[in-house]
Amino acid sequence: MTEGRLQKTVALVGMMGAGKTAVGNALARLLGVPFLDSDDEIERAANMTVTEIFARDGEAFFRNRETEVLKRLLAGPPCILSTGGGAFLSARNRDEIAQKGVAVWLKADLDLLWSRVRHKTTRPLLRTPDPRGTLARLLEDREPLYALAGLVVEARPAYSVEDMAGKVIEALAERADILETR
Repeated sequence: MTEGRLQKTVALVGMMGAGKTAVGNALARLLGVPFLDSDDEIERAANMTVTEIFARDGEAFFRNRETEVLKRLLAGPPCILSTGGGAFLSARNRDEIAQKGVAVWLKADLDLLWSRVRHKTTRPLLRTPDPRGTLARLLEDREPLYALAGLVVEARPAYSVEDMAGKVIEALAERADILETR
């Protein structure tokens, strides 16, 4: 465990495939705090998968549930919180995260993201005739909003999950209001 105490919840934001879940788990382990995944929490509350919610109720319904779950999780003790790729697009969610925690954008380029998601069938937004093109458009549309995150950590293909977790801890340690170092 690293020397330091987490003062606020760290919300990992970024595109699908950026490593929010894998890096988040490693980060939580290193900091000795809980790891929560907003999509998992939504699925547990709905007793359905995200894909099933999208299919049955649509994206707007899902986004409203996502906001409710984020508010609940941010009200709890400091943790590492992995958010869905679209969560940070909502001004309400960005404000809630900024007030109660800090957003860390795991920034990855298109090639890296595509290499990680191209074989997954659990990405409802990529169920299109041209999934790589869809991913490219989503990335282009979302990057200006992700750039509003309090901290940015660049992903590199050569970085392991542990390397990325270490990079996030370095970024957090720059801010005493987030990570109190001893």
